Amino acid sequence: MNRSGWFALALLGAVSACAENTRPNFVLMMCDDLGYGDVGFNGNDTVLTPHLDKLATDGVNLTHFYSIGPVCSPTRTSFVTGRHYWRMGIWSANKGHLPKEEFTLAKMLKQKGYTTGHFGKWHMGTLNPETSPKGKGRMPKKNFAPPWERDYDRSFVMEVAVKTWEPTEGRQAKDNPYYENGKVTTENLNGDTSRIIMDRAIPFIQEAAKSDTPFLSVIWFNAPHKDVEAGPEHLARYEGFGEAAHYLGCISGVDDQVGRLREELERLGIADDTVLLFTSDNGPVGNKVKTREEYMKQKGRVAGSSGGFTGGKRTIHEGGVRVPGLAYWPGVTQPGSVIDVPMSVLDYLPTIGSYVGAKLPEDRIRDGENILPILKGEKKVHDKSIPFRHHKQAWLVKGKYKLIIESADDTSNDLLFDLTTDKTEANNVASRYPEKVVEMRKEILAFLASAEKSHAGEEYNTDFQPVETWVPLGIDYQERKKSGKTKAK
Repeated sequence: MNRSGWFALALLGAVSACAENTRPNFVLMMCDDLGYGDVGFNGNDTVLTPHLDKLATDGVNLTHFYSIGPVCSPTRTSFVTGRHYWRMGIWSANKGHLPKEEFTLAKMLKQKGYTTGHFGKWHMGTLNPETSPKGKGRMPKKNFAPPWERDYDRSFVMEVAVKTWEPTEGRQAKDNPYYENGKVTTENLNGDTSRIIMDRAIPFIQEAAKSDTPFLSVIWFNAPHKDVEAGPEHLARYEGFGEAAHYLGCISGVDDQVGRLREELERLGIADDTVLLFTSDNGPVGNKVKTREEYMKQKGRVAGSSGGFTGGKRTIHEGGVRVPGLAYWPGVTQPGSVIDVPMSVLDYLPTIGSYVGAKLPEDRIRDGENILPILKGEKKVHDKSIPFRHHKQAWLVKGKYKLIIESADDTSNDLLFDLTTDKTEANNVASRYPEKVVEMRKEILAFLASAEKSHAGEEYNTDFQPVETWVPLGIDYQERKKSGKTKAK
């Protein structure tokens, strides 16, 4: 055999080895309040995100990806469990906690010999049983659920949002300390929060690589959640952009750290053995697609864009839950590909579990599905419908349709949209497709009935007691909260 033939065989063997690695490393990154239109790879020609754009080119851009929650805490619990947040009583931000009985990504991968780390925002329960930055109403003892008691070997976290530059200063720093491996830390907390977080994640990765141990590194950035402030280096990139320079600058701060991470993975020789996933916890504050001139005239520092979708954070529309989604998975994803199939963070756990051969508990419902065939381009349909719940409404995405309801019986306010032709959800086609409404209504109500049983602890044990009472369809948690009828007996 000639030299070129041997080289071809060697190359084929290397590619096969990569594709057959059933214990790759996983780095799961998420921004806070980053809109669909806040990144270059989704068409924003003002914000500078070269490293994220490169990640999209090297992997796959998931253009129909859902955070699942229109606010943060709901998405985060679904992210790590593959189960809908309503099952766990996470009605909104800073409500409920991640139950210890849940089967999580960290628990699953530890069982497969992984070392696990969580770096950045936590927001799935309190970090001190005696106090919370959200006060006594957060019920810190009942909602105590820190990462060091949720199967993470290493952690560097804060309970809630902090300022994106000099995070120990300002109103959000009050009673909101950083915890490193369960202890309050005051070391290396100056400057850009994205760098501060990556300063902890990279040593964890280096140690795992040195010991040849597969790792899970969850990296949850603070940016661009308010209070928004960029440092001098990033502000300089947006000279002339006024207050919007802070918003754009802190996004570029995230991008820099993604580039830093990828450079380190290459240096360690593990880039081809590491899966990178990137998304946002919900839509942005603000939703207008902005030109350079509009950014320059922006009043206020929060300048989010939902990329043309209606709504933003805290809304039931696409702009509240349709978010950036990237996947770089050597041996699975095709470089430069784009997939427009509806998917969500609910799919992370079952997909990763399938790839590493994990045994998932059979005693509970999982709302996500294994999307490996979709990521490989072998399949173009997400089998499971994707459920949502917020304010008074519940809604479902099933194929190209989205149905929004707010009553189990009254159908007069039902909204049905064809998302393939109606990006802004302006044309209600419920009267045109009554059979589709009936079909999807039935599915939504079945999901809510199932979620109510989960909330009561039927999948855990008979001794389980939820912290708060169930919130039925048609009831807005915030309105019920004002009545004081939230605590479970």
